[in-house]
Amino acid sequence: MNDLPLAVLIAALLVCMLVSGFFSGSETGLMTLNRYRLRHRAQQGERGARMAQDLLRRPDRLIGLILLLNNVAQALIPMLLMAITLRATGDAETAIVVATAATALLIFVFSESMPKTLGALHPERIAIPAAYVYWPLLRVLGWFIDIVNIVGNRVLRMFGVTPEDAAQHSLSVEELRTVVAEAGAMIPQRHQKMLLSILDLEHSTVEDIMVP
Repeated sequence: MNDLPLAVLIAALLVCMLVSGFFSGSETGLMTLNRYRLRHRAQQGERGARMAQDLLRRPDRLIGLILLLNNVAQALIPMLLMAITLRATGDAETAIVVATAATALLIFVFSESMPKTLGALHPERIAIPAAYVYWPLLRVLGWFIDIVNIVGNRVLRMFGVTPEDAAQHSLSVEELRTVVAEAGAMIPQRHQKMLLSILDLEHSTVEDIMVP
């Protein structure tokens, strides 16, 4: 690596930071997607939504893939920074200190904090395009991810948790009431009252509904 030109090292560092930021932001975006909106978009025939829905059926495989690729990208960052600072300073001890501090700062800001904040604020804009990347990658590396996840899944099952639990996202009546009440301008107030009245039907008696 020390034989590479400085411009190549800097370009490789920028690429690794962008790739790591993509993995971090898309992970947050996929995990925070509204499952019901995603299901609606998938039923409308949107290919990206269908792929994202398919990925989220097994979140353990998806997270394993993202962590694997993100760890590779983040592992290269300190190596590249070490080579760059060593080339700039010429002193190994100074290069170690500068590279360590720069690695912590760059990864925290540009590879974790900023991308994850963006993914949380705009999950659909980040997650749907990312599904086009992860879907084929998981088809290629899925066998390796499955081997790695076997141990983790067995440990989770000891605590009563299975990957299939992620597919069970049902709302109770009270949760549906909260969704309707907080819909705001998306549902007119008159329609909100109608929907809330439908949810209250189970508490009504025949005498409440019948007209003499």
